[in-house]
Amino acid sequence: MKVLIIGASGLLGRALVGRWGSDEVVAVNSKQVDIRDQGAVEELIGKERPYWTILAAAWTDVDGCERDPKLAEAVNATGADYVARATGEVGGRTVYLSTDYVFDGKKGSPYQVTDPLRPVCVYGRTKAQGEELVRKWGDRALIVRTAWLYGVGKGFPDWLLGKAETAKEINIVTDQRGAPTYAPDLAQAIVQLVRMEASGTVHVTNSGECTWYQFAEAILKEAGIKKVKLVPITSEQLVRPAKRPAYSVLSHVSLAPYHLSMRPWQGALHEYMKTRAEAMPAKKKSGWFGR
Repeated sequence: MKVLIIGASGLLGRALVGRWGSDEVVAVNSKQVDIRDQGAVEELIGKERPYWTILAAAWTDVDGCERDPKLAEAVNATGADYVARATGEVGGRTVYLSTDYVFDGKKGSPYQVTDPLRPVCVYGRTKAQGEELVRKWGDRALIVRTAWLYGVGKGFPDWLLGKAETAKEINIVTDQRGAPTYAPDLAQAIVQLVRMEASGTVHVTNSGECTWYQFAEAILKEAGIKKVKLVPITSEQLVRPAKRPAYSVLSHVSLAPYHLSMRPWQGALHEYMKTRAEAMPAKKKSGWFGR
C-alpha cells in the first residue's frame, strides 16, 4: 500500500512518518508542495498515485486565521479540496485532519460526530468547510477530528515549560475544557484506521478531559517544577483575536466500530515528558527539568 503524507515536517506529520511500518510511504513538506497550488497538488498526486493521502498540512494558528481569513480558507478548505479531488481522481482515499473547534462549545457533554457544526472562529469555520469539501468523496474520505494537539517541539506543554524557565507566575485560563492529545498517539490511531480502510468521521483524542489550568498543573508536576505559580484567569481576561469554545471534549463512540481505544491524557503526558527530557541537550536537562 502506498501512502502519501502531505505536511510531513509538521508535528503530526513527523509522528506519522515515525509510526508507519512496512507500507511504502512518500513524505513531503509544505516547501515541496503548496496545497494552495492546484497544479502542484495534481502533479504530485498524479505522479505518486497513492492509495491513501494523509493531509497533515493545515494552518492551525487560531489567532492568525482570525486576522487573515482568506489565507485560512485557502489552506484549510480550498487546499483540502484540491488534495481530496486529485487523490480521488487516481482512485485513492484521503484522510483530512480536523478539529474540535468546529463546535461552539455550548453542549456541555462530549461531542458526537453527528452533532451540528457551529464554529465560533475563522479557524473552526475553515476546517468545517474543508470537511464538507472532502466529505463529497464519500467512502474514499476519512475525517479525523482531534484536539489540543502537542508533541516534543510544539504545543502547550513546550510553551509552558519554556515560560517556566524564567517566569515566576504564568496566567492560565480555567474556563476552557478539552482533551489534550499526544501527537504520536494520534498518529498511531490514524495508521490503524487507514489499514482498516475506515471512512466517514471519527474523533481521536487521548481519553479524559481537563481545563488548560489543570493541564498546566499536571505538566509542572511531571517536570518537578514547584517555584512557578499558576495564576487562574478567565478567557475574557486573556484578550485574543479569536474566540475559543468553552467545552470541546470529543466523544470516542465513533472509534468503537474499529475496536480502538485511546489511553488517558495523563499517561500520554508522562511519556511526552520522558521523551522531551531525553531529547534535550544535557545543559538544559540540568536546568529546569527535575527541579
